Amino acid sequence: MSKENISLSQLAALLFNFQIGSSVVIGLGLNAKEDAWIVIVISMMIGVFIAAFYYYIAISLPGKNLYEIFEYCFNRKIAIILTLLYACYFIYYACRIIRDFGELIATAVLPFTPIEVTILLLVLLMGYILYLGIEVLARTSEIFTPYGVILTLLLFIFLYVNKNIDISNIKPILGEGMKPVWKTIFPYELVRPYGQILVFLCVFCNVSNIQIGRRVVIFSIFMGSMLLLMSSLLIILSLGEDIALRSNFPLLSAARLVSIGEFIQRIDAIAIFSMMLGSLVKSCVYIYAGIKGLEYVFKLPFRYFSIPISCIVAMFSIFIGRNYTGHLQEGLLSNPFLLHVPLQFIFPVLLVCVMLLKMWKSKKKYSSPLTKKNM
Repeated sequence: MSKENISLSQLAALLFNFQIGSSVVIGLGLNAKEDAWIVIVISMMIGVFIAAFYYYIAISLPGKNLYEIFEYCFNRKIAIILTLLYACYFIYYACRIIRDFGELIATAVLPFTPIEVTILLLVLLMGYILYLGIEVLARTSEIFTPYGVILTLLLFIFLYVNKNIDISNIKPILGEGMKPVWKTIFPYELVRPYGQILVFLCVFCNVSNIQIGRRVVIFSIFMGSMLLLMSSLLIILSLGEDIALRSNFPLLSAARLVSIGEFIQRIDAIAIFSMMLGSLVKSCVYIYAGIKGLEYVFKLPFRYFSIPISCIVAMFSIFIGRNYTGHLQEGLLSNPFLLHVPLQFIFPVLLVCVMLLKMWKSKKKYSSPLTKKNM
């Protein structure tokens, strides 16, 4: 099986857009109301340590992806079971991200086009990208990332010039104390997007010079968090907490407020482009991680699974919820505790404990004969 390589700059682009993902579509930290920006700042500080933890796993066993780390820590039979569990988890979450984007397009852009058509076309594009490989996805992300950042900055500038920014919307600061902030952070805003960086354990092994990539990983997390912070502030300052909480797509609602001199208006495309790029990259990374798991189990190149699994993702993204409200409730109420916390935090910590024990035993085994020989 051929080895793909991506550069550190491409990894930075992937991490940046992965963070943006569906978080910018449905908003981040809005349950804390006017203190949403505080939620993002605190989550970012904790999220840097979470990303550094996953990076440590990757560099401890360089060249191995998540599933090969399972085999190193246990054995192939147990690794296959864990691989199937995580592959299903990654593919399931890809379905959720695609449903978010499909609902956005069906609601705001193409209201008379069935959501099934929108999702199918998007997923076929993703399947083709994945068939070409992670290098193509990384290059695509690297090319379009500057445009996404510039357009988001333009949206902020347009809202400011249009006098839609009201500083009083973020006051009073901590009016209800820290309790709503902590309830929003744990676990909701840590698993999304920081705990989800776990999926990059299937990508880090393809990065050239990953051993010197710690600063790149932390910088990417920081910059992605800054854009999320900017988006959250933009939403709260322009819409206010009540409208932001009631809106399914608050960033899009904020973009529709822009009307400068009856000339610059209806700039929905700016918000939709940023959302589309993040959702495309994030769902592609998840599907890639899922089909890499199938590659490990069946010992076939992941490209064999790219189109079939993409079609399955398209189908289940429709069946995942009867409506958008049910889809959101499943993602916000049950998934964090039943799926994300155990699979993103609890099991990886146990995995690292086993990995360190195995490495210590291996080091002790190889050092003992040398010690005896020297004596």
